Amino acid sequence: MRVSVIVHPNSRKTRIEKDLMGMLHVYVNAPPLEGKANEAVTEALADFFKNKKNEIFLLSGAKSKNKIFEVKTK
Repeated sequence: MRVSVIVHPNSRKTRIEKDLMGMLHVYVNAPPLEGKANEAVTEALADFFKNKKNEIFLLSGAKSKNKIFEVKTK
């Protein structure tokens, strides 16, 4: 399943919220440097979908706030 997210780095605490349009907003406390925010988003999505971290892949948007992830379904 493909998931579109909007990332908000440098947030106070990690959380995931859904807006009225159905987009996921992922707030992480990691900075957007050297892929740290992408790694934190992957961990947050793994917790949210109850998957392992290695079952979630970043497809596009490595240097953007708008990202698309592939989540392996069971």
